[in-house]
Formats: sequence, structure tokens, C-alpha cells
Amino acid sequence: MADGMRFPTSLGTSTADEIRLLGQDLTADLMGKVGFGELAFWLVAMRRPTPSETRVFEAVLVALADHGFTPTAIAARLTYLSAPDSLQGALAAGLLGGGSRFLGVTEDCGQFLHAALDGRAEADWDALALEVVRNAKADGKYVPGLGHPVHKVQDPRTPVLIGIAREEGLEGPHLKLFQAIGRVHEQVLGRRLPLNGAGVCGAALADLGLPVELLRGFALLARAAGLLGQLAEERRRPIGMDAYLTIDRNAEYVEP
Repeated sequence: MADGMRFPTSLGTSTADEIRLLGQDLTADLMGKVGFGELAFWLVAMRRPTPSETRVFEAVLVALADHGFTPTAIAARLTYLSAPDSLQGALAAGLLGGGSRFLGVTEDCGQFLHAALDGRAEADWDALALEVVRNAKADGKYVPGLGHPVHKVQDPRTPVLIGIAREEGLEGPHLKLFQAIGRVHEQVLGRRLPLNGAGVCGAALADLGLPVELLRGFALLARAAGLLGQLAEERRRPIGMDAYLTIDRNAEYVEP
């Protein structure tokens, strides 16, 4: 290869008779021996997670696989019916839709908490939480991870994930600050909102030391499982055309 045309990667190599990933033989050392969640963590962090880290990480993936009857699901089903490459198009439509709004909460919350902590591992959590909520309100911004359109009182995923992280000794500063925000935000905002599952997942992923800039990617990874389930459901019980006709018949067309 000519000088200057090398593109090194630390993830893996492939030859005619061997595939190596993370320094391991893919077929001999990884397949059937390493779970997908563990592998995803390993690929990003470049270190193999502990069993406790794997449990928390995979709990996050399961929590974020929730899809529900959302616009993302509808978009995926409609695209599955209409796009030339239907499965590819439907997955793309679902992932882009989820990434733009629903899954952004995971990344936004992780980044929000990470910036507020500014490297602190210990603090008066309630005092810090009051400060960051007041600052957000003064700036006219939402606090990521607060509120849910369905779970108005409590998102059932939140206490479970916090409990798992606590059991595994991985309840770090991001989760502690997030819980404090849940305790004190009513003093500033004047109303009580639930800590939602996407937000607690962002806090848990940040406590695992994963790059906060990539948290949306983990949410997309999890949501892909939900999207495939939605597409399989569309094959079993089609609703895409009914959704389309309902929308079309109720649309009011106006001049631009």
C-alpha cells in the first residue's frame, strides 16, 4: 500500500481464514461465549466489562427496547408497506424518528448530569440538584429526564434500574444527582414530574463511564430490537394501511 494510505483500526482484522475482533478470535473466543450487550460495551469502552457492569448495561438495553404505539412505530410500519427496500427503509425511518426525539432524552440527560457534576464524585446532592434545576429554569430550558406522557406518576423502569445499579455497586454520581433532581425539582418548578426511563438510562450509562456523546447510540441499539418486533407484528397483524388511511382522511390540506 502506498505511503499515507494506511487506515488503522483497533477493533479487528479479517484475513482469508481468520476474523479477529478486540484481539480475540471471533469464531473461537467470542461466538457463543460473549453476549451481545457485553460485546457492545467492549467495542466502545475498549475494555471487557465486569459481570456487574454487564448486568446494568443489559438492563439499560432492555429498558430502552420499549417501543409502544408511538409515531416512530407508525412511521416504521408505513415505510415497511411503501418503501422500495421496505425492511431497510422501515428500520431507517424508525431509528431516525426515535433518535430525533424519543431516544435523545437518554443522551441529553447523560450530558446534562455530566456537565452539572463537572468531575465531582461526591456532593450535597439535593443542594446541587436545586442549583441545576434553578439554572435550567432561568435559562428557559427543560431538565432532561423529567416527565413522561404515559407514566404520569412514576415510570416503572426507573426504580428497577436504580435498584439493579445499587445491588451491583454501580450507583454513581450521575444516578445520585438524577434521584436528587427527582426529590427537589418541585420546589423550583411548582409541580411534581416523574423521572422517566430514558433519563435514568442516560444516568446509568454515564455512571458506567461510557462516553456521554454516544449515549443516543446505545438507545438506538436497544430500539432496533423494538423496531424489528414492530415490523414482525405488522406482518402478523397489519395496521399500517389503516393508520395511513385514518391520517389521510383526517388531513386538512392548505395552500403553502
